[in-house]
Amino acid sequence: MSDFLEELKRRHQLAAANAYPATSVVSDFANSLINWLFPEHTGQVMADPVLLKEYGRKLEKQLETLLLPMQHQLPEEAGHISRAFMSRVPLIYDELTKDANAIFQGDPAATCLYEVIRAYPGFYAIAFYRMAHVLYELKIPLLPRMITELAHARTGIDIHPGAVIAPFFCIDHGTGIVIGETTVIGQHVKLYQGVTLGALSIEKTMARSKRHPTIEEHVVIYAGATILGGDTVIGHHSVIGGNVWLIRSVEPFSRIYYKAEHKYLESNHE
Repeated sequence: MSDFLEELKRRHQLAAANAYPATSVVSDFANSLINWLFPEHTGQVMADPVLLKEYGRKLEKQLETLLLPMQHQLPEEAGHISRAFMSRVPLIYDELTKDANAIFQGDPAATCLYEVIRAYPGFYAIAFYRMAHVLYELKIPLLPRMITELAHARTGIDIHPGAVIAPFFCIDHGTGIVIGETTVIGQHVKLYQGVTLGALSIEKTMARSKRHPTIEEHVVIYAGATILGGDTVIGHHSVIGGNVWLIRSVEPFSRIYYKAEHKYLESNHE
């Protein structure tokens, strides 16, 4: 038991030296930011421009507070990073507005944009990804992954914050979608549930290489499709059918479908 307690002591000391904010605090910041940009998210409206400006300053300070315990791991001073992040929030808003419209236009069941923003798991996952991606680009450790994992836990949609995803991104249903770290997705791409944009099995030493596919613009990928490999490129305006397995590139305007082959085994009964 003494050796075990010593091991726990070592682990706790290591954790204290590499402090990260509590998950609940990170969740509060992420949800507050989305509600500031899209009041439909929770229905909490701030119609006064003064209040909106003050709330933005509050979010900037909140992010700085999140970053301060991590200061020795940051590339710059926490306050500077917080200001840099907030300067990019208008771009996050612009891209999410385009994403919401793409989901609305891409789903006949959607009755209005309010419904998409308030109730659609695809929009929620994309929103958390977009804020996490900016933090990832600012070289913040762990925090971007914590944010996307909050959305993953709630929606079943797993988007790595390092993925590069252009606007007008549409996720329909979404449960089970996996988008890996080095994935690149062009504009006007639509994914259905269960799609995996993943990596072929590689050595750990190749972790920094391009491991995940590139999806060019105006591509539709149907449910259950799996597309693997950093050299795999899905050409623009292609359609990838459900349950397709791809580890090679396809030309633009391709139509790739899964064809089931049924084989029946006969048993002889004497």
